[in-house]
Amino acid sequence: MGVEKIHIEQFLELAKEYPVLDVRSPGEYKHAHIPGAYSLPLFSDEERKVVGTTYKQQSREAAIKIGLDYFGPKMRKMVEEVESIIKNQESGLTTKDSRLVLVHCWRGGMRSGAVSWLLDLYGFKVYTLTGGYKKYRNYVLDTFRLPFQFNILSGYTGSGKTELLKTLREKGEAVVDLEDIAKHKGSAFGSIGMPQQPGQEMFENILAQNLLEATSQGSEAGTTSSDCISHPSGIWLEDESQRIGHVNIPTDLWVTMRRSPVYFLDISFEERLKHIVQEYGRLDQEKMIEAIERISQKLGHLNAKTAILLLKEGKITESFEILLKYYDKFYFRSLHNREGLNSLLHTVNCISTTPENADELLRQTKQLAQ
Repeated sequence: MGVEKIHIEQFLELAKEYPVLDVRSPGEYKHAHIPGAYSLPLFSDEERKVVGTTYKQQSREAAIKIGLDYFGPKMRKMVEEVESIIKNQESGLTTKDSRLVLVHCWRGGMRSGAVSWLLDLYGFKVYTLTGGYKKYRNYVLDTFRLPFQFNILSGYTGSGKTELLKTLREKGEAVVDLEDIAKHKGSAFGSIGMPQQPGQEMFENILAQNLLEATSQGSEAGTTSSDCISHPSGIWLEDESQRIGHVNIPTDLWVTMRRSPVYFLDISFEERLKHIVQEYGRLDQEKMIEAIERISQKLGHLNAKTAILLLKEGKITESFEILLKYYDKFYFRSLHNREGLNSLLHTVNCISTTPENADELLRQTKQLAQ
């Protein structure tokens, strides 16, 4: 049958339907991988270290012999594992190639070559990625330089931006939820009740995938061009600081975001305060107090002390009022710290934080597009 090497674009297109087998070591996979890929390591972390050391200190041939010693006893188990992976995916396949698999290692060298040879010998249809995961990473970084057309959803804390993104998605708009990808809500309290954040590299991989899916959505509608890559009405992103928890929005993408139209939800302080009391009032009190202590210097020691005391007394609204005033000042500076704001900023007057605000947003974007 023969193993065929393919380039990254074709590889990722096939990956939408067929399983991707990452044959790097468990440690490499854990650090970051192609989203959705299965870990099928040729070597353990320790075995990889031994082979690599032998390659450097002795010779390529000596390293291959040691690698074969490790590989031999694993062959049957690897074949059976791939059979299991395919069986679990078969119900979702829409073509006849139910034994097609995609394989990659770090650079598209010996590891993917060895596993691909084995799977091909057994009867699988195997494609390997030219350049391996390293090529994929270059592709990810290049993605952030594309000329995306973004709509930035803006508003002070408590404006219900995250909920509004969900409503926009339900209405068929292209949405990339940065906070969901980062597993962090962006403030000092953003990690409370959230799963562990991905590492920077994995965050970038997932982000690139989401952006490309949104681009594909626009392409299907016939709206992409060399000058503008987007859904018909633009891709919606929430206005964020470049740093979200311990991950950063890539600089190239951040620059594009800061030059994009900003739709500011103008909602009263009282309405926003009610919203954050509902959203954050149920969170673990001890973790809330720890978060307040972390920003005590910026908040002001007296304000921090008062906010903690009120929280302990069960006066959540009064405590959050102090915090909201602080975040309003912080967000005001961030909003205005962009070039050409006057031409970018569009104010959306809202009575409260309701899903109906999405209709007004879409009305304004369509009006501006005319």
